[in-house]
Amino acid sequence: MNDVIIRPWKREDAQALAAIANNRNIWNNLRDHLPHPYTVMDAMQWITSCMPQEPVLNFAVLCKGELVGSIGCVPKSDVYRKTMEIGYFIGEQFKGRGIATEAVRILLHYIAEQFDIVRVYAEVFAFNRASMQVLQKNGFILESIRRKAVIKNNVITDDCVWVKFIDPKR
Repeated sequence: MNDVIIRPWKREDAQALAAIANNRNIWNNLRDHLPHPYTVMDAMQWITSCMPQEPVLNFAVLCKGELVGSIGCVPKSDVYRKTMEIGYFIGEQFKGRGIATEAVRILLHYIAEQFDIVRVYAEVFAFNRASMQVLQKNGFILESIRRKAVIKNNVITDDCVWVKFIDPKR
């Protein structure tokens, strides 16, 4: 899917980001640190916090020039310094088009080029089958299921850890 790109966030993305992120169905699949409702002010604060990142860790996802979601990575430290966590969401109205799968593929390439990483992982709530399919299509394997590890909307659920190993000889 050549129509998908990821790029650093811009201030003018705030309105579109707020429109996508202020969706209960999106929030239900994300960690609680993402506020809900999600306002334009929340989007501006997020974008402003991303702007000084060097190298860039958080990106806007665009399809055919339209902002459709968010994707990013979190480098780990200390004994986990060869590990990177990724996370992403695509607006509900854009789901089912392969956009998330392509955005993850692009991010993995970026991580391999920019960082000295051997392990990339994502944590997915057990009920989020679509996200698991995105990871599987990108070569991730289900490493573990952490039973009753998370609470979302006052419901305790499992957390699935998906991992992909990056060849350090690249």
